[in-house]
Amino acid sequence: MVEPSSQEPAQSKLQVLLLISVFVIATCGLVYELVAGTLASYLLGDSVTQFSTVIGVYLFSMGVGAFLSKYIKTDLIATFIRVEVLIALVGGFSAAFLFVMFEQVSAFRVLLYTQVSITGILVGLEIPLLMRILQDQYEFKDLVGNIFTFDYIGALLASLLFPLWLVPNLGLIRTAALFGMFNAAVAVWAAYAFSSQLKRPFIQQGIGMVALAALLGVFVLSGRIQSFAETAQYKEPVLYAESTPYQRLVLTRQQEKTRLYLNGNLQFDSSDEYRYHEALVHPGLASVPNPKQVLILGGGDGMAAREVLKYPSVGNVDLVDLDPAMTGLFKARPDLASLNDSSLHSPLLHVQNADAFQWVRTCRKSYDFICIDFPDPSNFSVGKLYTARFYEEVKRILKPGGIMVVQSTSPYVAPKSFWCVEKTLRSAGFHTVPYHAYVPSFGEWGFLMAMNRTYQVPEGYPAGLRFVTAATIAQMLSFPPDMAFREVDENRLDNQALVRYFEQEWAQYQE
Repeated sequence: MVEPSSQEPAQSKLQVLLLISVFVIATCGLVYELVAGTLASYLLGDSVTQFSTVIGVYLFSMGVGAFLSKYIKTDLIATFIRVEVLIALVGGFSAAFLFVMFEQVSAFRVLLYTQVSITGILVGLEIPLLMRILQDQYEFKDLVGNIFTFDYIGALLASLLFPLWLVPNLGLIRTAALFGMFNAAVAVWAAYAFSSQLKRPFIQQGIGMVALAALLGVFVLSGRIQSFAETAQYKEPVLYAESTPYQRLVLTRQQEKTRLYLNGNLQFDSSDEYRYHEALVHPGLASVPNPKQVLILGGGDGMAAREVLKYPSVGNVDLVDLDPAMTGLFKARPDLASLNDSSLHSPLLHVQNADAFQWVRTCRKSYDFICIDFPDPSNFSVGKLYTARFYEEVKRILKPGGIMVVQSTSPYVAPKSFWCVEKTLRSAGFHTVPYHAYVPSFGEWGFLMAMNRTYQVPEGYPAGLRFVTAATIAQMLSFPPDMAFREVDENRLDNQALVRYFEQEWAQYQE
């Protein structure tokens, strides 16, 4: 009987640890890709385009890295350790670096894709190097099967953890730094495990430990780094910031002026938001006789609800907003609740955090007035809420004499976008009434009323309005030549023409 070698348990343990390393580095690699895509969508808008281009560049770069790996013929373990340290530093610092540099450089996209490319090349080197290190440990079929099994399991874990736990709880800077520390830990472990095969292994271990310490510093100081970056981006002191599974919420305050930004785009300025919200609600709602049932889609800040609740006949308001962090923030903070007159605390108002597209499809109630206050259609996920299919569903729950109003971006800056929304509403069977109002923070802003009847400018309004009167509405209904009707395509789920128009027209203002 042959006694098992004393080296076999140690060899088996090493094999297991190497496969765990595959799992760790696969998870880290996908997290860096997701961080870059999310950060690009936050800062540059249009999440579909940003994720598509980031993923494409990243995968191509991984292919380049895999190709280059064949030219590494000696010192495989030492090279693998160096690659892990480089990935730890490049990937771990990526979110902090890009956030800080966003306002510092004009060619931010070049910087973004350079960082994505470097990370991709380094990640592309990892697996081929590790396979060659392990080739004497397994038969080829077992080696390939084990490596890719752990690689794909790691990718699955990253794709689940990232939106469900990492971004909501850690944010992008700490998430990148944490996984950078994992890569650095793999480098330190490999330098220890293969110390007998390395020249001066203590130097390799020391470099890994320095990288680990640096990334720990980024993790601990992430709040300060984020505040520094956002102060540079928003030009006003940041009062509150939070990354949710849906968006980046930032509140700024300077003197008595509070501003809300979603993914870097201004949503309101407390000094003049009353103009926007009065124009959004009162031209339509004041013309509905004795309104009782009101639906607000979007409007999680409670400002539109504040205006709706000024009508004593209203007995119920349903507010559907996707992000519970938004409605929770404007309900819980006294300074923000004062802006919406505590509308989110009203017993008449019922908040439902849900996707408006799906919610409307299953809704069995009907409403006298429907207020649609979604963000601008800067990406396809929002663009679907401006399609003919969506408006057909909304029409089903609008009472015969009711009115729907849609915020419709700027008819001055983006006339094609504005008239695309108008044509889409008409294609859904509505009679439309376009109008616009001047809001200092935004400039000329557009709205569209949609109904199944003709429109008459109302004479009576709630007390205390600061902007809307019969006279101002008459002015809102008049369009000068530079905002006049344009012939455009309607917005459908299968073409998303509105998102294309919006990108083209707003691009010159975002340089």
